[in-house]
Amino acid sequence: MLELKNIVKRYGTGADTVTALDGVSITFRSNEFVSILGPSGCGKTTLLNIIGGLDHYTDGDLVINGKSTKNYTDRDFDTYRNHSIGFVFQSYNLIPHQTVLSNVELALTLSGVSRAERRRRAADALRRVGLGDQLKKKPNQMSGGQMQRVAIARALVNDPDILLADEPTGALDSETSVQIMDILREISKDKLVIMVTHNPDLATEYSTRIIKVLDGRVTDDSSPYSGEDDVPAENIVSTPAKHPEKKTSMSFFTALALSFNNLMTKKTRTFMTSFAGSIGIIGIALILSVSTGVNAYINQVQEDTLSSYPLTINSESDMVSILANFMGRQAEEISRENEEGYVYSRNVMYDMMSSMSVKESNNLRAFKEYLDSSEDVKKYASLVKYGYASSLSVYAKDPSGKIISGDMNELMTDVYSDLGVESGSASTYSSTFTSMASFSVWQEMLPGENGELISNAVTDQYDVISGDWPKNYDEAVLVLSANNELSDYVLYSLGLKPYEEMVEIMKAAMVGEELDVDEEQYERWSFDDMMDREYRLVHASDKFQHQADGTYVDLTATDTGMSYLFTNDELSTPVKIVGIIRPKEDANAATLTGAIAYTSALTAHIIDYADKNDLVTMQMENKDTDIFTGLPFEPLEPVQLTDAEKAEHIKEYFGSLDTNELADIYVDILCTPSDEYVEGALSQMLATSTREDNQKMIIALVAEKMGVTDTSSVEGYFAAMSDEEFNGFFRENAKEGIITQYRDAAAARFTSLSDDQVIGMFTQTEKSEADYVKYYEAYMPDEYSSSTYEENLKKLGYVDRASPTSISIYVSTFNDKDEISDIIAQYNNSVPEDDQIKYTDYFALMISSVSTVINA
Repeated sequence: MLELKNIVKRYGTGADTVTALDGVSITFRSNEFVSILGPSGCGKTTLLNIIGGLDHYTDGDLVINGKSTKNYTDRDFDTYRNHSIGFVFQSYNLIPHQTVLSNVELALTLSGVSRAERRRRAADALRRVGLGDQLKKKPNQMSGGQMQRVAIARALVNDPDILLADEPTGALDSETSVQIMDILREISKDKLVIMVTHNPDLATEYSTRIIKVLDGRVTDDSSPYSGEDDVPAENIVSTPAKHPEKKTSMSFFTALALSFNNLMTKKTRTFMTSFAGSIGIIGIALILSVSTGVNAYINQVQEDTLSSYPLTINSESDMVSILANFMGRQAEEISRENEEGYVYSRNVMYDMMSSMSVKESNNLRAFKEYLDSSEDVKKYASLVKYGYASSLSVYAKDPSGKIISGDMNELMTDVYSDLGVESGSASTYSSTFTSMASFSVWQEMLPGENGELISNAVTDQYDVISGDWPKNYDEAVLVLSANNELSDYVLYSLGLKPYEEMVEIMKAAMVGEELDVDEEQYERWSFDDMMDREYRLVHASDKFQHQADGTYVDLTATDTGMSYLFTNDELSTPVKIVGIIRPKEDANAATLTGAIAYTSALTAHIIDYADKNDLVTMQMENKDTDIFTGLPFEPLEPVQLTDAEKAEHIKEYFGSLDTNELADIYVDILCTPSDEYVEGALSQMLATSTREDNQKMIIALVAEKMGVTDTSSVEGYFAAMSDEEFNGFFRENAKEGIITQYRDAAAARFTSLSDDQVIGMFTQTEKSEADYVKYYEAYMPDEYSSSTYEENLKKLGYVDRASPTSISIYVSTFNDKDEISDIIAQYNNSVPEDDQIKYTDYFALMISSVSTVINA
């Protein structure tokens, strides 16, 4: 039974409200032919739509089989329409590209009916309306009446309880209309048929009940249902609908088949739409793929680059940092409004010299405590690496058996010494040698997270081409270039090429001599040869051997001592090359600049070893005394002696010596020419000889000193000098000869004299206070150690882990680096000025403009 109780339907149109139905109450029998009549706009179609669940009422209630629909959801109404309602429309609403059978069958697709069952029931419904022989026709091949019959068959195929017809004959001629009405009347014998029509004649002839509607109200009902006594008992429905309330659903394969069939009926349109859609999809896919790829590449470049350029803070600011900070302060100053057409001066000299005169330092002990406890730093920093002033002394034997230091600074110092050149001299090549000495052959790799020896930033950038990555503290890897090469100066420091060959190359470079080098010929070593090489680590404290007089000697100062250290397993530790690596082809940056890379475990081993060393313990227990010399360390504020006090001190010292010791000192004083004598001799030589004569003498001295037989390159070097340059060079080198000649001649006079005669000769000469000051500077024994407590601990390899000399903060992105900079700024705001961190972010200066482009 279908019942409408006071149904109200309102439509809102802006501020106005239109009432389509106003309190409609109708009860329908289970099988009858009801016609709803009324003028256009009276609410007929709205009433039909509410009955069919296509529209929802504003107020009232729709009762279906005794069940209210006030709480129905859209899904419930879908189920109601699918199982209980059949629709017949004035415009047929058939799918033109589907056959008649497919159009009717379509109504069953949401009911979960199998394909075969759908076809059978659709064919039966079409035969029922007289179209059993028209199954394969399409709607455009049929008349209006036939199409309406198809629509009726489609409405009946699901065996609904109620058939709703909206002007079913409105587009048909009178003859065809009669045929359609006959069909509807036949259907009404066992179903409820509700028809909306404008034709009162058809309604009167065929309907069993006519309801008239005007302005949303029922004005007349020819056969109202008021109770069971009004109708035959067989027309009363007291049981639920015969259809189960199964939810509407269409199987995936049914939907797919329908969609495919729909596409195939419009092949050209489908192709064009697919083609256009494909262009859009491919375009979007390309944009997304390029965007994803570029972002991934940028992220990789950032990570690789930033792993090579961490934010580094040193315990003491270098000169570049000082000047950078000074220039930064200058840039922040407000510019003056200067008049156009004039050049103005800017006073910066005093500020610059003031900045350079005070070397700034950072309290890294306090800053390390802050970093270790900061959660923000752990959030943005991929790694915080602490650097210490620990020395790594690794040695190897060259092909001749000479023990070579792997420290380029130490190696270059030896080369300087063998060439007879002081490392600090103003040589033409000193800057080149200094640059080479600063290169680190042995380099520590970045440690990984959670105790891993090696960071992913390293393993992601390098391929292992032989062996494996280090797993223990005494293991390292050899780092090759992309084409498996090592520079020759690295090969010398690793002992793969003879040390003497390196000395000869340096000597040839200094005198401008050309060497016959075959550029086509390259030496090579197998991977096995490289990994079979023996390298020995000597701890700093083990270099010093105790002497009988209580002092210590550095064994590395002599070849014998060095050989003793190298071959003694208790004093040196083997370091094995366990792998050979080279940069990957797609690596954007390289974190390693050295030739041999070791792990932080080796650094920790060196620090731990020094902590337990007896010499370190002895020095830490004697903070005021230098254990190497036995002398006290100089106080923080040393006593400044006057010239008179210095003269008095040296006299007292001379008086404490025995005759033999005093005579030796007096002979040395008497054999040393005065500055006036040396200057006079130099002036006389320059005045009485030509440049050509002096040049020949200097060339002979240099050739003898350098061991060069062919002096042509040396002659060309001096010939290019101006007279002023040559005279300066001549004075420096001739002075040594004048002093030597004077000492040799003077010493000959004292060989036959006794100690007492020498002393008498010295005391007969009157000495001024200035003379005794000179004697004090030259002969007064040291009262204090020339070293400091901290320098001695450093010499012994001791490191205070709580006080690093540098802190390197590694990040993965530029944004993380900016966050770290903000964290440092926050730290500086929370500590006193003396503890604030000063540093220069060189990478930020370089990349500031590039990062904007990358972000864009």
